[in-house]
Amino acid sequence: MADLCPGLLWAVIWFFGLIFVGWPIGFLLAWLYVCLLPFGACIEAMKGAAEAVLGIVQLPLTFADNMVNMKPCGK
Repeated sequence: MADLCPGLLWAVIWFFGLIFVGWPIGFLLAWLYVCLLPFGACIEAMKGAAEAVLGIVQLPLTFADNMVNMKPCGK
């Protein structure tokens, strides 16, 4: 039971991070990803930029995965 409490605390911290950081950033940059994606067909450098933005758009997935696994921050 002693191990559950710190893990549960990290899960709560990740949850609030998801709500206040992950989702707002993901939603705001999703439009940029959608706008850059079609240009990747004709401009090779745009593919790399779109992939970089996609990594940030997937930030809510990272927060949720860390929340479910109760990972401490920085590990």
